[in-house]
Amino acid sequence: MWKKLRIAILLLILATVALNTVRGQQQVRDWSHTIQIAIFPLNGDDSPATAQRIAGLRQEDFKDIEDFLAEQAHAHGIDNPRPALVSLQPALDTLPPAPPRQHGMLDAIIWSLKLRYWAWRQPAGSPSAHIRAFVIFHDSERTGGRVPDSHGLSKGRIAISNVHVARNMQYTNRVVIAHEILHTMGATDKYGPDLLPRFPEGYAEPEAHPPTPQRFCEIMAGRTPVSGHEARMPESLSECVIGRETAREIGMQP
Repeated sequence: MWKKLRIAILLLILATVALNTVRGQQQVRDWSHTIQIAIFPLNGDDSPATAQRIAGLRQEDFKDIEDFLAEQAHAHGIDNPRPALVSLQPALDTLPPAPPRQHGMLDAIIWSLKLRYWAWRQPAGSPSAHIRAFVIFHDSERTGGRVPDSHGLSKGRIAISNVHVARNMQYTNRVVIAHEILHTMGATDKYGPDLLPRFPEGYAEPEAHPPTPQRFCEIMAGRTPVSGHEARMPESLSECVIGRETAREIGMQP
């Protein structure tokens, strides 16, 4: 009797989680309503420079992400005047679990579950967010100019962005943050193993003749094709667009 009851309760919990996941994924693809995106800063190395940078963050530091999403939504026919609202939240003290060093499927699944559990224990944001973007700042002088890889999960709608604390990197940082936010909406990467944008979906203007150099970066490709074997990082979101395939994946296109 008790065993059957425990199984029934477990199945009910799993069904509730699955239902909430589906509803959440539908909400972040419904551009007729304002999608609430909460930015949570974290100190990735406990350095004074990183702490000072985080303490100096302001709401307007992330306004270009909101403007980018609105501009691209309108370009794809969305008439909502404010399709996304990005809000800066208080800094967090606890870092998310590090991704596995090995790239096996089981390792990725276990890490994903750990990450979702960690995120579940964090604040929901104010106002309550549809998407939470955890932005981890790193002191570039300590990292030698490199930061860990960033990740975005559609299940749980969690974005983990590792960015540089240097002020001259703030615009490229926001490209990374926006890229991971779009992952939470269902967007997929548009680059190959060589990190070059894939043609045609990774090209902002695939119909251009000649196809390179491209004028803009398809944000999920991460780079602007300069030639068939060379691409460069965009310097800001003003150099990026959401292409047709990405727009379809996130609900901007039917």
